[in-house]
Order: sequence, then C-alpha cells, then structure tokens
Amino acid sequence: MFKPIVFMFIFTKLFFSANSKTHPADIKALNALKNGVDPRSITPGSCLSSWDFTIDPCDKIFTDHFTCGLRCDRVVSGLVRVTEITIDPVGYSGSLTSVPWNHLRYLNTLDISDNSFSGLVPNKFSNLTRLRRLGLSGNSFAGEIPSILGSLHQLEELYLDNNRLHGAIPSSFNNLTKLKRLEIQRNYISGEFPDLGSLKNLYFIDVSDNNISGGVPSTLPLSLVELSMRNNKLNGNIPHDIDKVRFLQVLDLSHNMFSGTVPSVLFRHPSLEQLTLSYNEFSSLQVPAVDITLNSNLIALDLSYNKLRGLLPTFMASMPKLTALSLEHNELTGMIPAQYAVKAAVAGNDNTSSFERLLLGGNYLFGPIPGPLLGLKPGSADVSLADNCLYRCPDAFFFCRGRDQKSAVDCKSFGPTIP
Repeated sequence: MFKPIVFMFIFTKLFFSANSKTHPADIKALNALKNGVDPRSITPGSCLSSWDFTIDPCDKIFTDHFTCGLRCDRVVSGLVRVTEITIDPVGYSGSLTSVPWNHLRYLNTLDISDNSFSGLVPNKFSNLTRLRRLGLSGNSFAGEIPSILGSLHQLEELYLDNNRLHGAIPSSFNNLTKLKRLEIQRNYISGEFPDLGSLKNLYFIDVSDNNISGGVPSTLPLSLVELSMRNNKLNGNIPHDIDKVRFLQVLDLSHNMFSGTVPSVLFRHPSLEQLTLSYNEFSSLQVPAVDITLNSNLIALDLSYNKLRGLLPTFMASMPKLTALSLEHNELTGMIPAQYAVKAAVAGNDNTSSFERLLLGGNYLFGPIPGPLLGLKPGSADVSLADNCLYRCPDAFFFCRGRDQKSAVDCKSFGPTIP
C-alpha cells in the first residue's frame, strides 16, 4: 500500500501545481501597466477594458475577463507566468515608466504598437532578459534610444519605428547577436550608423526617414536580405565590397547625398533584385563586363533624379530579369539604344524578361524614337520619353505626352536641336 499512497501524493501535488494561478509579481506589473494608461483612452471592447484584477488573469484568459492581450505559460517551477503582452492598436495613451518591468521575468514578447504611448523608452526594459520581441512602433516615445537595450541578448525583433526618438543608434546594439529584424524608420535619429557587422542573424534593417549622416558602413551583417536607409543625410561612396553581403535582395539608398560613381558591383551582385538610388548626386556609372551582367538578378532599378551624364548605358538592356528601369531626370544624352526599344517591345521568355516600365523622361536624349517603340500600344509597357530633345515625337504617342520636349536652346549643348 505504501507505493500507491506515495504515487497518489506526488500526483496530487503535480495536479495542483499544474493549476497554479498567476504569479503575484506578474499581476502587480499588469495592474501597473493598466494604471499607467489614461482611462479616457481605454474604449469599451478593447483589451485593457477587459482586464479585471478582482480575478486571476491567467485563469481567465479568453473569457469575459481578460479577453485578449496576454499569454501565460507554465514554467519549470510549476508556476504560471505571463510570457506575452500584445495589446490592440486602439489609441491607448499614457506612460510605461511606472511599470515594475523587473517583475515580468518570463516575458518574451511585448508589443504595444500603433497606440499613443509617450515619454521615454524605459531603461527598466533591461530586466526583460528573456525578451525576444519588442514592438513599440507607431507611438510617441521621445528621447534617446536607451543603450541598455543592447543587454537584451535574446532579442530577435526590435521595432522602434514611427516615434519621436532622437540621438544616435547605440553602439551597444552590436551585442544583440540574435537580432533578426531592426526597424527604426521615421524618427529623428542622427549620427552615423553603428558597426553591426558581428550580428550574424540580422536580415532586415530599416532606418529610413531619419537624420543619419556619414556613409554606408563598410562592415554590414553578411546575413542581410534587405537594407533601407532612404531619406537620410548619407554621403560618400557605396562600398565596393558590398557583394560580400551575398544574400542582399533589396537595397534602398534613395533621397540622400551620395555622389561620384555608382559601382558596377551593384549590377553584378549575386542576389540583388531591387536597387533604388534615386534622389542623390551620382554623376556616372561604372560599366560592368557584359558577360557578368548577363548573370544579374536585378528586377527593378531606379537611378532617377541624379546627375548622371553620358550615353544611356546599353548593358542595362542585357540584364535578363530587369523589368523596371527608371533613369528619369538626369543629364543623359545621345540616342535611345535599339536594345532598349527591343526589350520594351518584344515579349519575354523563360531566359529573359521584357521592360514593363521604362522611364527615360527629363534627360537630353535626341534623335528619332526607335522603330519598336513606335509600335507600342497603350498598356503594353509603361514608357516615358517626355522632356527630352527628341525630334520625332508625334502628338499621338502617349509616352511623349504630346510634344512635351525641351526647347532648342536647352538641347543645343547636348546634341541636334529640335527642328
């Protein structure tokens, strides 16, 4: 009889442990979180309106009380702890500074995105040592990004975008070795972008629409798939060894102050599919070898609104996958190469794609329109040749917008004048 009694005792103990309620420290932190929210912003039917602390939170998830916003898990000790807080984006306002974040020791997800929280990003987030996802997007947080966030060594996703943060990106972010996604776009971040080359798992970076200065870091994470640094104050040259970032598919450096030459490495990159360098001050292109260009994976290329001079680069018509090309509003001259016209007019096949979008307006191109383009029908390809020096651009041609061409005076120094 002894062994069955011992077994029953152990089973009973485990049974009651399995039904343990929320840890008191977690309840205290959740209560403080709700109390820090302006009650006028807690609307009927919202997550926080259902948080009723007269009952146990983790016992009542998905009931009339605590209808959403929480996840609880049983940890090794048998206690039930809050592991996820994800509240709905309904415009909650208030502050997070009074929350005892050190109580939420098992929290791995905190997402309060698309609300109206304000104040500083709490330094006490450093106590959330198990945190894997931190989402503060679309609020009104101000001040500097706490460097202490670099101590969250389990962090995989960090969303700080669409706030009012200023100052530099902390160099301590280089300690976030498990980080996969970093979004800080649409803030007031300044200073140079830090060296994050040691982050072997980081595949997505978006720091667009800030005031970041300096150049593209010479050492980027080799795991990067997408890098967007659009609309900052970046200058200098693009690193010639960017092909070492061999998984890169999307690169957007538009609306900056880059100048000089666009390196050929970007046109022969092993994986790059979308390259946007518009609204800069590039003056020339480094032409790659044709045989290398044939292996290009570029699908969309935007070099508009720069200061590119010289003839239209014929190698771009040899890129087999390129379907969208914009060279608008540069200082390019010469005649339109026949290769461009053929790629726009002839249907693609399994080995090569045709131009679906070819934007060449706002340059100093002269001469006749190539025959294949004259045969284009509306809707077959989006072609723009407006505001050039072309002398054969009948009113009927939709891609010329009538006779919207430069004057003879404007064209004089670039080639034949319009008759």
